[in-house]
Amino acid sequence: MPQTGPAAMTTARHPAPEGGGLPAAAGAARPVVAGHAHSADRERVLAPEAVQAITAAGFARHFVPRRFGGAAGTFTDFVGAVTEVAAGCTSAGWCAALFASHARMAAYLPARGQQEIWREGPDARVSAGFVPTTTATAAPGGWLLDGSWNFISGVDFADWILLSAWEPDPAQKRLRFFAVPRAACEVQDTWFTVGLRGTGSKTVVLSEVFVPEHRSFSQAVLLAGTAPETEPARCHAVPFRLVNGLTMVAPAVGAAQGALDAWSRWIARKSEVLMGRTVPSAEKASVQAALARSSAAVETAALLIGRIAATADAAGEVPPDAVPRSHRDYAIVAESLQDAVDRLQRESGARGQAEGSPVERAWRDVHAAGSHAALQFDSNCAVYARHTLGAYPPATKEAASHG
Repeated sequence: MPQTGPAAMTTARHPAPEGGGLPAAAGAARPVVAGHAHSADRERVLAPEAVQAITAAGFARHFVPRRFGGAAGTFTDFVGAVTEVAAGCTSAGWCAALFASHARMAAYLPARGQQEIWREGPDARVSAGFVPTTTATAAPGGWLLDGSWNFISGVDFADWILLSAWEPDPAQKRLRFFAVPRAACEVQDTWFTVGLRGTGSKTVVLSEVFVPEHRSFSQAVLLAGTAPETEPARCHAVPFRLVNGLTMVAPAVGAAQGALDAWSRWIARKSEVLMGRTVPSAEKASVQAALARSSAAVETAALLIGRIAATADAAGEVPPDAVPRSHRDYAIVAESLQDAVDRLQRESGARGQAEGSPVERAWRDVHAAGSHAALQFDSNCAVYARHTLGAYPPATKEAASHG
């Protein structure tokens, strides 16, 4: 199916970012995406200029293997760069994070599949559909895919799409991922949401599309972090469950920081009438409390996800408690950021309710990001509790009788 509209934009070849790598390049991209943030929210899709900015910054190539011209970069640089871009436009930060993370997933394809993904260079943009809605059909030399997948962020600008489907053996219930060219997909505009509107997370439909075996890999390979290389880069040799939440929570940290910056500049100049006299809003105790609590929440969130990124980047075996602890931290950070933007919104008064204002937009975006399945509080904290409390032996009847 021929591409039209935003998808017709070609993936330009960009030189590798210099002078500080991805974080510095993200700083240059931030004002570009910020300038298009309102239109992205209104049009429900990123502006082509914003997509070009995050691609030129190096997000798409950040986790691409070096042999294809990629950076095989660190999670620490990834987190810092995503939060920087998301502070200017959450939707752009979200798509930047996904283009990077999905390219990392593509590195788990067999060698021939990787060569097809990056044959034009390391800046191929990869979108993905994680929720399986169908079962793949085995075919000679590969698989047939037929069905629809929702919430494919950045699909209008993708070159490839990774889609999940069940393998045909019902007794095994195993999941696989399949790399499909964007041109082989029909895209339906189903993205009408409260937050993250600019991500254009639409629906993809396939009708009996053949996917060769070399463009497919098992979920088990991804979860184990065993990329098909003799000596994989560190970013391709970590458990998926340790780092997956970074993709969703880093844009939320950036959004909350952007909201805090915008709110602080505005509230510092604002005055209001209280008990018949005009006073600076900055003198209100509630404003001061909101600033202290929300800024501390954002900084704490950055420290927690920075620790996860540092753990993933460190050489050697991942500590056994790192994955369950990361689940706890993702959940706590998401909830804390929602509380932080709630405070800012409450202290913004009537003018802060204007649709599309920086604080109001970030308030919607942070709540939308926090609703992602990877950040759900109860399920994530259950992972941590089972690991931690399972380390203690069950109480005997005699011990229980003594309290």
